[in-house]
Amino acid sequence: MFLSNLLEPVKAAALEAGTELWQLYQSGNFEQQQKADQSPVTTADLAANAIIIDRLSTLTPEIPIISEESRLASLAERHQWSRYWLIDPMDGTQEFVARSGDFAVSIALVEDGWPALGVIYWPKHQVFYYATRGNGAFKQDSQQIQRINVNHFNVGECLKIAVSRRQPLEPIINLLQVEQNVEYIALGSCSLKSCLIAEGKADCYMRIGPTGEWDTGAVQVIVEEAGGQILDSEFLPLSYNQRDTLANPNFMVLGQASVSWQQLIKAKATLRDLTL
Repeated sequence: MFLSNLLEPVKAAALEAGTELWQLYQSGNFEQQQKADQSPVTTADLAANAIIIDRLSTLTPEIPIISEESRLASLAERHQWSRYWLIDPMDGTQEFVARSGDFAVSIALVEDGWPALGVIYWPKHQVFYYATRGNGAFKQDSQQIQRINVNHFNVGECLKIAVSRRQPLEPIINLLQVEQNVEYIALGSCSLKSCLIAEGKADCYMRIGPTGEWDTGAVQVIVEEAGGQILDSEFLPLSYNQRDTLANPNFMVLGQASVSWQQLIKAKATLRDLTL
């Protein structure tokens, strides 16, 4: 009941932040800066961040918040938290700047070290993806709410791989174990590509390069509730709130759990050591 009661207010916060992002995107009234790690941040990221933090702080003042765009508490302090919000006010800042429209708001609630609630909002299409642990995954647009599930892929069929609009395909091609009929589906935003797997429009997504836990928190529960999984380069589960920086390893978003993905994808050191 706790998670169910939070879901609609969290969706409302994501919608409000996403509406602000879309207005700034359309007007072009934003400024771009570089963060210390050389990744881009805009005044739109910060505006969305302020909205979400204000709404969540009002909704659950007792639950701490981790955001990509806010100061990170120390690991010692965070280890005292049994529950916390994990947010990325705009996943896909590069797509925002490049004018593709492939950016999203991402909000997760982590309980006892694992995401339990996830909401993704895509302003361009006014679409929600969301899930709470044990209750299935859903997609909502202006017309309907539908339960989503990963694609029933069988080895030997065409493998649909979600890929970035802005990174070369060769490293991904080199990760395939065997000669395989493949279709590449290009989309921006880490979370939106993961949602493609959750709704069955793609079968896997291999993320090579820097990400943070806020990039996977919300989609972790959405993908799992849709029947998929997110694993690191050793085919092991990700972890949350166990590192100083909250940096993720390279990871894979995989569809149907019954597929022997290790027969299809070269992982371990091959995936771990690649950078784009």
